[in-house]
Amino acid sequence: NNGSNSENKKSEDTTQAKNSAAKEPDKSDPNVDVSMQEMVSQYLQMKNALANDNGKDAASAGNAFVESMGKMEKTSLAPKQKKIWNDLSDDAKEMAEHIGKNAGDIEHQREHFDMLSKDMYDMVKAFGATKTLYNDYCPMYNDKKGATWLSETKEIKNPYLGKKMPTCGEVKEEIKQ
Repeated sequence: NNGSNSENKKSEDTTQAKNSAAKEPDKSDPNVDVSMQEMVSQYLQMKNALANDNGKDAASAGNAFVESMGKMEKTSLAPKQKKIWNDLSDDAKEMAEHIGKNAGDIEHQREHFDMLSKDMYDMVKAFGATKTLYNDYCPMYNDKKGATWLSETKEIKNPYLGKKMPTCGEVKEEIKQ
């Protein structure tokens, strides 16, 4: 009788494990994909605006980015993704808010874009990209400490140095969708 109870317990445990695994979404969860696609789109708009020395457009994209973050369907995230989101989202939101509030101070926007780019890289790696992205690096920015950013093209369009040095940098990594 003890053997039968132990087998039933194992069967229940296996069923529970299968059920919980079925509820855990993978990187291709449609809700997560849509939210990430929106955030990546606004992030790239910020990058392109900064590359063109356009603080006003960067601010608009920063505000849209914050709005998109609010749409992330956190219940669709797998446990590891949820932890990453919780670790990064407040900081990313704060950086985007600074970009959105400082249309007249492009250097301040660029400082916050540097920090936002680190968070976006981690998010894209955790949640997947909905298109191929490139992780670019500029060695000259921030007193030659350097900075990275994500781009939708292999062609370098530097958001940190803008029109002063538009092609300064190199592709460090290709991130496939």
